[in-house]
Amino acid sequence: MQNFYSVIIGSELLNGRRVDKHFAFLNQELRDRGLSHKGSFLIEDSPMLIQNCFNMILQDHKSIMFCFGGIGATPDDLTRAIASEVFTGEPLALHSTAKELIEKQFGNEAYPYRITMAMLPPHAELLHNVVNNVPGFSLFNRFFFTPGFPSMSWPMVKEALDKHFPSQPQLYSTSFIVESAENDLIEIMEALPKELHFSSLPRFVGEKRIVEIYLAHHEQSIVEQWSQYFKDAVRSKGKMIKDC
Repeated sequence: MQNFYSVIIGSELLNGRRVDKHFAFLNQELRDRGLSHKGSFLIEDSPMLIQNCFNMILQDHKSIMFCFGGIGATPDDLTRAIASEVFTGEPLALHSTAKELIEKQFGNEAYPYRITMAMLPPHAELLHNVVNNVPGFSLFNRFFFTPGFPSMSWPMVKEALDKHFPSQPQLYSTSFIVESAENDLIEIMEALPKELHFSSLPRFVGEKRIVEIYLAHHEQSIVEQWSQYFKDAVRSKGKMIKDC
């Protein structure tokens, strides 16, 4: 099972000048394919934060990462150089095909700045940009680096998912409401198997405490077995259950 991460880079997202849309997009694309997010990080254009995020994700040997932003030509575009250091241990190098694409797109205006976007980590493979042909890139079919603009990055993500990550069977899930404080259900929760996807969402309805229980697994029989176990255990405590 692969662990999918997103890293969304941009100070403008944190100071409110723009609203992030990448997380919702990637989350839905993964869910549509029977895949799921392991973690998502929204960070400013900080070398330390970017490097720390990349290093942490690299430590997960099952990690797949989609990174949005920071691969342009301005001084605050730091992703390419940090990605090269973390994932290859080597400095950026001129990618001949990326150079040709940028020169073809911009002609003389490719110089002196736009051409720097052809400086990529060694071993980089290109991701096609449907808007202006300035490519994103990937490393080792695991780490994917795209622009911050959704019109450019989202087709790259879809292409990478379609090419490298076959869809998995959708999770079978069930959910129900327990009229209880969450604390009173912990013993039941602890008995659930680790391979079962589980969450509890407590809230108040008026002054009444309720908990929404969610269970999911690729095998319907497992969900039904443990759903029944949970409900029986809840009833043994004298608690009420409602279907969502």
